[in-house]
Amino acid sequence: MTMHPAPFRADQVGSLLRSAPLKAAREKRAMDEITAAELKAVEDAEIVTIIRRQEALGLEAVTDGEFRRSWWHFDFLENLDGVEGFVADTGLQFKGVTTASKGVRVVGKLGFSRHPMLEHFAFLKANTAAVPKMTIPSPSMLHYRGGRKLIDATVYPEMEGFYRDLGLAYRSAVGAFADIGCRYLQLDDVSFAYLCDPEQRKMLADRGDDPAKQPHIYADMINAAVRGRPSDMAITMHLCRGNFRSTFIASGGYEPIADVLFNAIDVDGYFMEWDTDRAGGFEPLRFLPKGKKVVLGLVTSKTGTLEKKDDIKRRIEEAAKYAPLDQLCLSPQCGFASTEEGNVLAEDEQWRKLELIAETAREVWG
Repeated sequence: MTMHPAPFRADQVGSLLRSAPLKAAREKRAMDEITAAELKAVEDAEIVTIIRRQEALGLEAVTDGEFRRSWWHFDFLENLDGVEGFVADTGLQFKGVTTASKGVRVVGKLGFSRHPMLEHFAFLKANTAAVPKMTIPSPSMLHYRGGRKLIDATVYPEMEGFYRDLGLAYRSAVGAFADIGCRYLQLDDVSFAYLCDPEQRKMLADRGDDPAKQPHIYADMINAAVRGRPSDMAITMHLCRGNFRSTFIASGGYEPIADVLFNAIDVDGYFMEWDTDRAGGFEPLRFLPKGKKVVLGLVTSKTGTLEKKDDIKRRIEEAAKYAPLDQLCLSPQCGFASTEEGNVLAEDEQWRKLELIAETAREVWG
């Protein structure tokens, strides 16, 4: 595998706290007080503003902060062919808080046609001289949350057909982004990190899935999705244990999935959170093969407390005991706003954390 420039020594997961003008515009749109075009104009202006902030920090890759989305995953998934959003009976249960009641289900044959996020990427690319980074949910996210019960059995009587078509739909998506100039694509995936949690593994087993086989099924699907991508297109995965209003869902070190994650999935890098003891130690990095990078999520996005640079450097040194320093990078542990509500910290605290990451990376790697 070729070592791509991305992920970069100082990098970021993708989502940023929504700005006050954007929040106000989205509220007005929800009440039908402004048009969709007027909302887009605000989105455009606010995205350009955060692009400039990222560029000023010296970040080599910039995102649109996911400013046009409500959720990190539903907004993409419900625009796939054969998928629809719906109001769920309950929201997703995080530690001490529940999300809005939203879900997606499969109601027809899966595919990828015209998708609004292609235009979102095109706007980002047209407004930065840095590397425009696109984030979309991993294909496994259409299965992990609801499993078999949210997939129409008359459309997919056998799960093999569902996994096959989903991988092919994503291959079309990857190709479509590549065709409009995307060379840095990230697949956001909570399933692999969740599968490190005994409670989550039990949940899968109770509903009829095999938690020992599921990582391999997801790996095959991701490989089908990225097969045939341009040789100069970097694809990364972000692993997360849940991120909503500064709370989480899962716990557990990466040991149960490290080998399949690093050696059975054809991506170039992995964003992995290590901001708390819930993530375990760095020992799973011993499975990392040559030619791939791991972005160490050592700076938490869940609180505004600024980490100490020396502490970050010490932890990078600890990680380098298990994987070469040249294959490591630095980022926040997750996005700052996986949903439009955002985590519980201030915008200036968010920017100070990104600045700290950029400064620390320059000092560690030059």
